[in-house]
Amino acid sequence: MRAAVLTKFGAPLEVLDVPTPEAGGGEVLVEVLATCVLPYAAEIFGGERNYPLVPPVVPGMGGVCRVVGAGPDATRLRPGDLVWCDATVRSRDDALTPDITLQGWSSRGEGGARLARHLHDGSFAESMRVPTENVFPLPASAGDDPARWAALAVYGVPYGGLLAGGLEAGETLLVSGSTGNFGSSAVAAALAMGAGRVIAPGRNRAVLDLLADRFGPRVRTVELSGDEAADGAAMSAAAGGPIDLVLDLLPPSAPSSATRAAAMTVREYGRVVLMGGVGMLGGDDLALPYPWIMRNSVTVRGQWLYPRAANVGLLRIAASGALDLDAERVRTFRLDDVNDAVAYAAAHGGPFDRTVLTPRADAVRAATAR
Repeated sequence: MRAAVLTKFGAPLEVLDVPTPEAGGGEVLVEVLATCVLPYAAEIFGGERNYPLVPPVVPGMGGVCRVVGAGPDATRLRPGDLVWCDATVRSRDDALTPDITLQGWSSRGEGGARLARHLHDGSFAESMRVPTENVFPLPASAGDDPARWAALAVYGVPYGGLLAGGLEAGETLLVSGSTGNFGSSAVAAALAMGAGRVIAPGRNRAVLDLLADRFGPRVRTVELSGDEAADGAAMSAAAGGPIDLVLDLLPPSAPSSATRAAAMTVREYGRVVLMGGVGMLGGDDLALPYPWIMRNSVTVRGQWLYPRAANVGLLRIAASGALDLDAERVRTFRLDDVNDAVAYAAAHGGPFDRTVLTPRADAVRAATAR
């Protein structure tokens, strides 16, 4: 098969002929139809983000696939099934605190690194092997436009944060980092889940207007000034009432003061979920005031990724149309053009911009030519 391989950090990906993987017990072999290229992929492949990938490696964060073969522990999957493959792999020998790796992307700790050595390669390839429990049936309609459904790789992250925060229908949510790729997806996912109002702060006026135009009065935008006190007051005023939940998705380049200003708008007994990258490149720590957290009974929690069952919920709201994938702006690239895809994704990381690699397009084209 053919795959895009990161041979070393700082070098372009190389499209090479590599052995087709063989699925073992508890695994499924799939053909990759469409996989999302995240906007920060270039920073990972260039070594700027210092992700624990070990070249040579086939990168890629799951995607829309078709089953080739499944092991005996798969009782419902059949060859030819259209499926969603989740890249979040968990160890099976600790149900309470499983080690985690993002197949073909990242890992956490030594246990995660061990998982990454076993499931080393991701979805920038014509085929890949994945754990059986990471494969989820898709509705037949997804086969009409698998590239559009590949956007679920982005939606899964904020959806996991909204679940962690216990978002309930009718509640008011503030999304810190709402103008980014993940943050704007959080706005859409929250509304699909029934949020009564979403506060969307940011500095990019054009993106704020886009969010307001797309979602209407349930979204209230706030243009930030960079003054922590003033911005906090503006976000609180925009809510027009208590803010039940704050979800932070700001990138590593953002200052901790922006996260703090958003977090401290939450009501008494409110919840704050931290999912962004603030502090990963250095800078000041978050430093939320102890008395404020304690006396207001505020819950602050971190959330990396999402539980396995979140895939089912996300697929349901997408299949129902509550999460409207038709509004995604999708640009597809063939496997041979993977480096163009990485560059395009870096330049088009705004709300609802999706860059998608279609590895099987080349194979289908070659078969048709014969």
